[in-house]
Amino acid sequence: MAKRPILTVPDPRLREVSKDVDEVNDETRALMDDMLETMYDAPGIGLAAIQVGVPQRIIVMDLAGKDEEPQPRYFVNPKILNPADEMAPYEEGCLSVPDAFEELDRPATCTVEYLDYDGQPQTLEAEGLLATCIQHEMDHLEGVLFIDHLSRLKRDRILKKLKREAKAREAEAADAPGVA
Repeated sequence: MAKRPILTVPDPRLREVSKDVDEVNDETRALMDDMLETMYDAPGIGLAAIQVGVPQRIIVMDLAGKDEEPQPRYFVNPKILNPADEMAPYEEGCLSVPDAFEELDRPATCTVEYLDYDGQPQTLEAEGLLATCIQHEMDHLEGVLFIDHLSRLKRDRILKKLKREAKAREAEAADAPGVA
């Protein structure tokens, strides 16, 4: 397993629509293992393959609490079915939009069909944080970020802040003394 760099806005690759995985094989499982290690290190609770620069329909997730045993989940070619009409609010953040958190309303429940780590078809009834997280990660597979669901004012404020922070990091790196 290896940690991979996580893409952040405004990287245009985050806007790519991911392609279906033809077959779950050793290469697919190695990618999922890398993604999980990357997500744990970040730390996060969900990660889509496009966030590490791979435009495939793969998601990893672990909603276990800090003092609980890890409970990794793997979703290949996931499809959301039957999203509830009832909406549920949740404060979301994203590893690709660092240090930004906003409350969003998403369907409170949904059904997810997907292939698991071994390529076996599965169906999952999701509610609560699981439903929110799977919908958030599914957005990534379509090239959508959680900030796209916000008002233009909130989205622009977040993007402006991220650009300022990126410029500050670049200036800091330019001012750093070199190694002789």
